[in-house]
Amino acid sequence: MSAELDLVERSKGGDLTAFEELVVMYQKQIYNLSYRMMGSEEDACDMTQEAFLKAFKSIRKFNGKSSFGTWVYRIAVNVCIDELRKRKKVKLYPVVHNDNPEGDGSKLIADTEDLPEERIERQETRKQVQRAINRLTEDYRAIIILRDIQGRSYQEIAGILGLNIGTVKSRINRARHNLKEELIKQGELKFQGNVKSI
Repeated sequence: MSAELDLVERSKGGDLTAFEELVVMYQKQIYNLSYRMMGSEEDACDMTQEAFLKAFKSIRKFNGKSSFGTWVYRIAVNVCIDELRKRKKVKLYPVVHNDNPEGDGSKLIADTEDLPEERIERQETRKQVQRAINRLTEDYRAIIILRDIQGRSYQEIAGILGLNIGTVKSRINRARHNLKEELIKQGELKFQGNVKSI
């Protein structure tokens, strides 16, 4: 039995310490997903906490057909989508102010050949893309984040979102098309390639 499966089984039996170990294993990934979906650190913290709370309450229903990580990812995506749909009436569009929400510095590698102007332009492009992502529907936002920002495979996305591979590929194409349209509409298209490349 794998260590993760052992923790899941102990959690099903009410072992809070075992569940806390599962949280530690996936907290950063769920926070990063929530941050990209919601666009603010405060909301990301709230959604991460909500996702793990729902996972804890539902742990006995976890049937092991997917990994625990895939299962908790699905819960987190649904929590974020539900919250975004509730907010639609007020039209809140969060904007990313911090280029490195993880705070670990692993994403910020200094390129000594970049001029300061180039760094500023790249940071501004990231912010513009995030604003455009925030304007996508919740479903398209989730799939762009999972594929183009987090680099998840089609198979992983299918498991997380409960879709078949064909639907995942089709939805990714439509989401990318809509993202490109948003960027063009706002006059913000300054890059070629996918979102992950910036």
